[in-house]
Amino acid sequence: MHLQLGELPTVVITTADLAQEVFKTHDLLFLDRPQSQTTKIVCYEWKDLAFAPYGDYWRELRKICTLQLLSSKRVKSFQSIREEEVSKLIRKVCAMAGSPFNVSESVFSGMNDVTSSAAFGKKCKDKEAFLSATRAIIELGQGGLQVFDLFPSLEVLSVIIGLKPKLEKLHRVHDKIFDDIISEHLVNKGKFANERRSEFEQDLVDVLLSLQEGTELQTPITMDNIKAVIVDIFIAGTETSSSVVEWAMAEMMRNQRVLKKAQTEVRRAMQGKAAVDETEIQELTYLKSVIKETLRLHPSLPLLLPRKCREACEIGGYVIPKGTQVIINAWAIGRDPESWPDAESFVPERFDGINSADFNGNNFGFIPFGAGRRRCPGVSFGMATIELMLAHLLYHFDWELPTGIKPEELDMKESFGSTVRRKNDLYLIPTPYCPSLEK
Repeated sequence: MHLQLGELPTVVITTADLAQEVFKTHDLLFLDRPQSQTTKIVCYEWKDLAFAPYGDYWRELRKICTLQLLSSKRVKSFQSIREEEVSKLIRKVCAMAGSPFNVSESVFSGMNDVTSSAAFGKKCKDKEAFLSATRAIIELGQGGLQVFDLFPSLEVLSVIIGLKPKLEKLHRVHDKIFDDIISEHLVNKGKFANERRSEFEQDLVDVLLSLQEGTELQTPITMDNIKAVIVDIFIAGTETSSSVVEWAMAEMMRNQRVLKKAQTEVRRAMQGKAAVDETEIQELTYLKSVIKETLRLHPSLPLLLPRKCREACEIGGYVIPKGTQVIINAWAIGRDPESWPDAESFVPERFDGINSADFNGNNFGFIPFGAGRRRCPGVSFGMATIELMLAHLLYHFDWELPTGIKPEELDMKESFGSTVRRKNDLYLIPTPYCPSLEK
């Protein structure tokens, strides 16, 4: 599908076979991102990983993220943070037992807490201010593409209607908080210069500051590089991850058979323990299928992040001119009946078996995190918290819809923006589960 979005020639990909041509056959030709004013402001002139132009800097940053910041070893080092923050969420739910509980708001807050503790450490005094500023930036972007991104030559419009000044003001607030957080880390680093800290004691800012001081990087990183990377991690680790939990709970409430099956699996695996053991989550195969089915129907980034064609090439028999913006519609691909029988139904069992689709971007009918060289590197970071949070919510509580609402009547309207969240917050009534009563 060809569109003219303002001044931007755009091609939208809506099938798995064409997505494969972009992500695999011609991956090298689609490694750049369109450079918008919004991402320029928020991402420190595209110094982050998500929107940095393809080249030496991007390759260096990708290596840092995959081998240092978001490696399986690093993700495992944050296990105690995940367990502590999810336990806080469970206590919050307990306090609302028998009453309508705002799942959406509390899950978002819980994801924020996990990400901020991993990024800044548990004792960062500016954490709450940073979270507030981040939320404000995300909300400003919830309208989707801004007018000054669609008409780059008419940038003055953004000043007249006030969007760009608002974004720049929020960015300055964000940046000042960043400076304070980094200064705090540098002071603490000086105080404990003679003490060797293990990987399990380092937050992500610590890691980036250590890399900045080292000599192993071919492309040195600046403070703005550090800030831009943390912005990526926050938006991906909070906004997208919380929407997965929110939609999974909503889909299970609509499909009571799935809810009961997932709950039974979790409770049998935990065998009456006081809390969910993260090491045993790998055995929860049905829960993992529930998450995959949620991402098929409700990908956090329904249009993924746009690509830009670096050279003219042919996709599906059509010539794509150089400079064309290419959008991959993961939402449409996940609901394509050619790839998914009974595509509109929530059926986690479709992911059963060793040959089921995974998150590695090899099945082009299931690409919630993209594919190819620019596939999201933080999948394991996000999934670790998503799985733990859902397992706890299913283990510790029985859930009901508010009085008068039938499962088939549950509101499933979407709110489109930088991510696709529920238009209206999800309220459910929790009842604490006592495993001892079932023995």
